[in-house]
Amino acid sequence: MSVSRSDLLRSQFDLTWSLLEYHLDRLEPADFLWEPATHCWTVRPADDGSWVPDWEDTEPDPVPVPTIGWITWHVGWWWTVTIDHARGRHPRDRTEISWPGDGDKTIAWLRYLRIEWSAVLEGFSDADLDKIAPFPWPNDPERSVAHMVGWVNVELTKNSAEIGQLRLLRAARE
Repeated sequence: MSVSRSDLLRSQFDLTWSLLEYHLDRLEPADFLWEPATHCWTVRPADDGSWVPDWEDTEPDPVPVPTIGWITWHVGWWWTVTIDHARGRHPRDRTEISWPGDGDKTIAWLRYLRIEWSAVLEGFSDADLDKIAPFPWPNDPERSVAHMVGWVNVELTKNSAEIGQLRLLRAARE
């Protein structure tokens, strides 16, 4: 059986998404802003009604434990920027991407990004996958679009595991 690289990466993405979807379906509203430690990063309401993530340009040591709200913002941020790059659009700045503000809106946002990313993946031929990746390694001839797609799959898997672990920890404390 012969499978193209595009089909393999799309199949891998579908599996990765199913891991996230498992947790999205089980999240409770209070899960998003539950702070698992005193040293944590979360999302906070701004004066204009938007939600902004805690952030430092240089990662602190020790690294703060993120909330599910922060992780979902982080997924939305890197995924939005990756889609912008993949579609040839000017990528949005981190500060232009805010957290939607509650669980239902956040889940809808992530599901929308899944639809957008799936459309991007459907447009990639194997030849497209050989082109130089526009993100997250701009103009690195050693990194192809296939690397970028693989990075999305791995990053989404990691973030799904983080969300799942936080969800389970919060539930165990009740």
